[in-house]
Amino acid sequence: MQQIDIIGSRGARPLERAIQIFMVICSVIAIVITIGIVFSLAFEAYRFFQLVSLQEFLFGLQWSPQTAIRSDQVGAEGSFGAVPLITGTLLISAIAMATATPLGLASAIYLAEYASPAVRNIVKPLLEILAGIPTVVYGFFAALTVAPIIRWTGTEVGLEVASESALAAGLVMGIMIVPLISSLSDDVINAVPQSLRDASLGLGATKSETIRKVVLPAAIPGVAGSLLLATSRAIGETMIVVMAAGMAANLTANPLQAVTTITVQIVALLTGDQEFESAKTLSAFALGLLLFIVTLVLNIIAQFIVKRFSEQYD
Repeated sequence: MQQIDIIGSRGARPLERAIQIFMVICSVIAIVITIGIVFSLAFEAYRFFQLVSLQEFLFGLQWSPQTAIRSDQVGAEGSFGAVPLITGTLLISAIAMATATPLGLASAIYLAEYASPAVRNIVKPLLEILAGIPTVVYGFFAALTVAPIIRWTGTEVGLEVASESALAAGLVMGIMIVPLISSLSDDVINAVPQSLRDASLGLGATKSETIRKVVLPAAIPGVAGSLLLATSRAIGETMIVVMAAGMAANLTANPLQAVTTITVQIVALLTGDQEFESAKTLSAFALGLLLFIVTLVLNIIAQFIVKRFSEQYD
């Protein structure tokens, strides 16, 4: 019997080595693809910055990449100031996070601390159905339902509301990312040791006091990480913005006006037959590199918060 086991273990070693080599190859492929994406963006963005200065791109207040065919036409030189796109992206993302954060955290706390197993098994799958709905469906909902309601309400109270607004896009985008915040926060809250809850309840604290003063402080690092990841998701959304907020590059902080985002302009610039030697097309790669850097920084901050401030419990 011992000899058979030895032979079997020797026979398993080549298989284990083959599996290990396969996983290494997959990891290398993922790394190479990531490096290729970064270099492709950086190379095309470098070509763009040979035509347009970095200062104009980062600090310019007008975005009008529609270069004219003749020099006597309006906007023949084009304007490539990304500030209106950055402000529009931040405005819609802020509205989305203001909508999704309380809804997501409240649902996560309810599912983790108050809901019975039977209710949890029903409510959580229903909540996560929202994550499986295509974004274009959310866009239709925003354009056909939310935006008209906002416009009618604003008109009734004497406000000037555009047919497409940042508020409509932000609200629907917030609904879309609620499952992301809820699911991640639920996992983090459930990871808090039960001994902490028992100790707090044993000292006379109520259940709500235990959640506010013990469970949530222990889960803050993970919750903060989930919020930053959700912010990255909101910044990268396109379809909802196209259908509900429009494509006008307006430099405004008014959520009732039409704005656009970085991702929307990337889609617009690369739609149809394009001449890759023009500043108009190359600007899409500069915007893509800017978006990549922003989301990368957010992800790094999220990882730093989780590692730096998380407490280890026995």
